[in-house]
Amino acid sequence: MKLKHLSQSVMLMGVAVGAFSSTALASGYHFGSQSVSAQGTAFANSAEAADASTIFYNPAGMSRLTGTNFSGGLTLVVPDSSYTDNGSKTHSGTSTGGGSASGYAPDYVLAPSFYATHQINDKWTVGLGVFVPFGAELNYGETWAGRYSLESIKLETLNFNPSVSYKLDDHHAFGFGVSAQYMKAYLSKAVDLTGVPHSGDGHAALSADGWGYGFNLGYMYQLNDATRFGVAYRSNIRQKLDGQAFWDLSAAGSFASIIQNNFHHVNSDGTVTVDTPESISVNGFHKLNDKVDLMADLTWTRHSRLDQIDIKFSQPGEGDLVIKQGWRDTYKLSLGANYHYSDNLLLRSGVAWDQSPVKNADETHPALPDSDRYWLSFGANYKLSKQSSIDFAYSYVFFKNANINYTDNCTTTSTTCTGNGETTKGSYKTNLQFIGLQYNYSF
Repeated sequence: MKLKHLSQSVMLMGVAVGAFSSTALASGYHFGSQSVSAQGTAFANSAEAADASTIFYNPAGMSRLTGTNFSGGLTLVVPDSSYTDNGSKTHSGTSTGGGSASGYAPDYVLAPSFYATHQINDKWTVGLGVFVPFGAELNYGETWAGRYSLESIKLETLNFNPSVSYKLDDHHAFGFGVSAQYMKAYLSKAVDLTGVPHSGDGHAALSADGWGYGFNLGYMYQLNDATRFGVAYRSNIRQKLDGQAFWDLSAAGSFASIIQNNFHHVNSDGTVTVDTPESISVNGFHKLNDKVDLMADLTWTRHSRLDQIDIKFSQPGEGDLVIKQGWRDTYKLSLGANYHYSDNLLLRSGVAWDQSPVKNADETHPALPDSDRYWLSFGANYKLSKQSSIDFAYSYVFFKNANINYTDNCTTTSTTCTGNGETTKGSYKTNLQFIGLQYNYSF
């Protein structure tokens, strides 16, 4: 019984964390930057609507753009993270061994973005945004202390966001968009073979993908030539990931076939349907004088809908696995400014506080060692000609130290749930650097 549940837990947790990744993306796995020009103000400029990337932040802002506009950017993310183990244990209470970890984050990650708008007439504007909303890549290896929770994870997403705006009059504008979002996930973890003779850990991996669909709304109010306000809403997206788990139990030697034959530990399909959280943003822009613009954005995300995740399997006799999250709703506050240095050069800066949905160490998982984060951003826009310009942005993101004390509470002999029973206990230190370059063209 013990081995049966220990082994099943690997496959179930593989799909669970893959699903967990897709749901957690709205904050912890949020890529962080969908626009280089917005990054320069720490994403405070949603009501500025300076270029076609307003499609993501507030589609009503397209009504401020004339003619045809294009913005294409590349964002380089340079992560730095380390883990210190403080006594991770197996289900039996013995040390997992392996110790601390570093170098599990990639050297860098590069993500593109593309936006285009076209003004049909004085009232209507259409546009298309293609961007990376979420992403993750961690590879802890096969020997670290938390390997029974996670060895590696890679998550890739791409969102297609066609949009339209309508300008009612000089004061009111509205926007609407739909999203088609593709996700692809890969995850692997070690299999604890306690209970049978073995020469090492087993391994299990999951590969899954799927599409989800949602929408976004925007409203912008122009008080006067110097001041405007915006409200933007992004819906939750129901994401269905279908995939297959793969097993490697060769470390169990001759017992591997016994495990597979008697306990049905063979490659199996898994399905999970989750609703990613919706968000609401309120923002403002004020032209203080000919040189200085001030702006702010406050975004609320409904992470509390992610109370639990149910994973279903095609293998007969394998019940659902329920992952409890207990997340909280979160806020992100951004403050930014522009300085018009000259006719050709605009300087940007901004700061932001981004709250983590994870409430405590007991709910922190190695796939998402998240914590409150603080942004410091600088940027610039330089006009190459009347029609074209480039944006540059640099951000340093500091994470509060994240403690982890994650325990799989399902006992190995339970008939109502499946679990590995391990505890991953330690702390994370993390920071990120974002470097972005964007080209803008209008005609």
